[in-house]
Amino acid sequence: MAGGIWDYENATGYATGVDLTGYRVEAADGRIGRVDAHSEEVGDAYLVVDTGLWIFGRTVIVPAGTVNRIDHEDRSVWLDLTTEQVKASPEFDPAAHEDAHGHRRTVGAYYQDIV
Repeated sequence: MAGGIWDYENATGYATGVDLTGYRVEAADGRIGRVDAHSEEVGDAYLVVDTGLWIFGRTVIVPAGTVNRIDHEDRSVWLDLTTEQVKASPEFDPAAHEDAHGHRRTVGAYYQDIV
């Protein structure tokens, strides 16, 4: 990942300022949920994904560097991850997310090992 795990640099179709909230999220092997929130802050860009019922309603944070394509017409985001990789990822904890340094390090370590 040339742009790093926390940047959209490699995502085809990414456009600054477009609200991705509500977009469908697709893993390499199937749908995983919808975007609840996102950040496009340089060096700290991510998606908060509501996985719905397929893994008991977990919400996860997905670094922008795992996004390979965004289709605005279809309102979908495609990841370079499998459903199992997302399923095994750390759960999004809004309280821990406020401690950006610690939480980002934990989440980033998980994704850095698989991408």
